Amino acid sequence: MQRRITLAAAIATATLVLTGCSAVDQLSEPNASESAGGTVTILTHDSFVITDEQIAAFEDQSGYQLQTTAPGDAGVVVNQLVLAGDAPTVDGVYGVENFSAQTLVDAGVLASYTSPNLPESANELMIDDLLTPIDQGQVCVNIDHAWFTENGMPEPETLEDLAQPEYAELLVTTNPATSSPGLAFLVATVTEQGEDWEDYWQQLLDGGTKVASGWSDAYYVDFSGAEGQGAYPLVLSYSSSPAEADGATGVLEASCTPQVEYAGVVEGAANPEGAQAFIDFMLAEEFQTSLPENMYMYPVDDATALPEAWAEHATLVDDPIQPDLAEVAAQRENWIETWTDLFENGAG
Repeated sequence: MQRRITLAAAIATATLVLTGCSAVDQLSEPNASESAGGTVTILTHDSFVITDEQIAAFEDQSGYQLQTTAPGDAGVVVNQLVLAGDAPTVDGVYGVENFSAQTLVDAGVLASYTSPNLPESANELMIDDLLTPIDQGQVCVNIDHAWFTENGMPEPETLEDLAQPEYAELLVTTNPATSSPGLAFLVATVTEQGEDWEDYWQQLLDGGTKVASGWSDAYYVDFSGAEGQGAYPLVLSYSSSPAEADGATGVLEASCTPQVEYAGVVEGAANPEGAQAFIDFMLAEEFQTSLPENMYMYPVDDATALPEAWAEHATLVDDPIQPDLAEVAAQRENWIETWTDLFENGAG
């Protein structure tokens, strides 16, 4: 059954959930600021992963206790910050992607901060001294090779192939109003299909494409090539996902588009220094090195070594779809609204 979740419903039902809180007592470290102390609260998407060891390391180094809240995917995170306005309940945010970043900038809910740990390779990704790049990757449709082999069916090769009835019913994507990869895929299809993008999506939806609210459900529950062994051999995911499947899956290269995830300090936060310290921590070598294993994203520091399996199974596509980010900033809400109308009223 499709989850018909509107943007308003996603906002109304989102609940802050405590996902990371270290039980390790704060230690008095020589390199921790004497003024540091108390709790720093970071709003994240629900795919954020930080280990107990990393939490302990951050708390020991900074003098702050870390608490994270994860209401849902990146779209919900953005909506919550905008709704909170000048009465924030968190100190910092992580997981805002490049196609939603301008929404937060325009809303005035972020405070300026540039980390001393920002690598030179990521300078051009910084947004207005407000959003710091933490990781990067590409959003792509993933393919379960074994399913197509077993069913004697050729794999799709183009975006146009996906809209054909025989492939549309095999695809599970995610809601662009609540999911960052879903938004990236919507933007990519608008970029490639131009004025025909609504017709393209009508073909997908009428053809039986499933829309999940978030990436985790789509990949781990619905996708046949993941641990859930679901019913859909095509799923919207990332270029890095085949590394997890040890090469049993691949990507539809014609569908790939870049994604950058950002962190920022919230304007009016109770503990902005704590949020700054956490951004510094995420840009440090230890955390950057852990990104491929923990979150299947690439570090923003080009000098960071990648796991060997990534070189074989998780290489980035050389010629991804490159949306015009200025156009995305201007049209994002209109595209989501139009897509939502199609989803709620037009799917057969």
